Amino acid sequence: MSAISFTKLVLSFSTMLLSGMMNASCQNNNVKKQTEKKMSAGNFKEGKDYELFERARVTDKNGFDVPAEAYSMLLPKGWTYNGEITWRAPGTGCDGTYSQFKAQSADGKYSLEILPPMLWSWTSNEAMRQFQQPIANCYYGDPMDAAQYLKTVFIPKELNNAKLVSMEPNQAVATELSQNNAKARAELMKYGASEVNIQQSAVNANVQWTDNTEGLILCAVSVSELIVPNVYNGTYDRNITCQAAKRIVFKYPAGKKEEAMKQLSVILGSVTTNPGWQTAVNDFWKNVRERRQIAHIGKIKMMDAQTRAIGERAIQNGNNRLAAMDNEHRAWEAKQSTDDRIHSNFIKTIREVETYRDASGKVELNSGYNHAWSRGDGNSFIMTNSPNFDPSSVLQDQSWKEMKKID
Repeated sequence: MSAISFTKLVLSFSTMLLSGMMNASCQNNNVKKQTEKKMSAGNFKEGKDYELFERARVTDKNGFDVPAEAYSMLLPKGWTYNGEITWRAPGTGCDGTYSQFKAQSADGKYSLEILPPMLWSWTSNEAMRQFQQPIANCYYGDPMDAAQYLKTVFIPKELNNAKLVSMEPNQAVATELSQNNAKARAELMKYGASEVNIQQSAVNANVQWTDNTEGLILCAVSVSELIVPNVYNGTYDRNITCQAAKRIVFKYPAGKKEEAMKQLSVILGSVTTNPGWQTAVNDFWKNVRERRQIAHIGKIKMMDAQTRAIGERAIQNGNNRLAAMDNEHRAWEAKQSTDDRIHSNFIKTIREVETYRDASGKVELNSGYNHAWSRGDGNSFIMTNSPNFDPSSVLQDQSWKEMKKID
């Protein structure tokens, strides 16, 4: 064999050897990447290392010719929920549009309930008290603020006598309520009330049950006082309407408060009302109020002392008209209980939220997580504290994009 032939043989063998080594290396790298991918997907557990939230939508099936979306919120994946919008027709007592919402985790250990507003009234007019009849969720009782209502009514009657562990005021929610109540006051003054005073309060409370369950209670109450002249005796009557505008209960296993607060902050921070639906509801009830005959207290004829029978009828008619005005007052306040910012303000006193942006716009999410991902459709979000988490590998879904925090 010539030297040239030998050299060609060596070069050919070297090329084959290097090619084989490179192929083996590429194959090893591919196997390594696939192994790492499988390990990555296997090392992250939903509900522990990351939380997937999906948007739940509540539809009003009663108020319009066709069902209309009323509001929505984010819930952890796998939760079941039931939301209902009810309408109480004008003239039925406590008329208005009410919402109720319930949701719970797949294992039943976590649950959320947003109850409809509760209304009750009180008057200093003794003759009028006999005409106070409990109708639907409206009843007669002493005025009380949020703390008193929580301790004396909400916990014993609707929370199965849970043990109150702690309670603190929520000024942010009270401030939000005051802005809504200012609109109510202006309308009541237009309808003939001589003086309207409105106070509002809100509390966050922690409770425990005997079944090893704990809970966070969020409660807000408005107390509205109408000062009206009593033309029968020349004095003034105080007619008071109270509304527990927000009543929210979030239950979780004992010792899991941190995890529960992360979930709740995302849920409440994501509540979004359909503005088209809200405008239609507001316009309907405003039209009802404007068309309904509003009794002007100062124009009620005084009792004729000469004719007792006529006088008694006048008192009865006057009291009925006072009650009608009180019902008008309650109907207005019921309309004021749907502001989404109240939900956000409840949770901001417990845990700060941060604003993120994706293709669908700005979203407020819980600051208890360091990273947020979305599909850009406004319906699905992932929250995690792991910097190594990537839904494209863990969930095998390339549509997830990491969201950016904004100021």
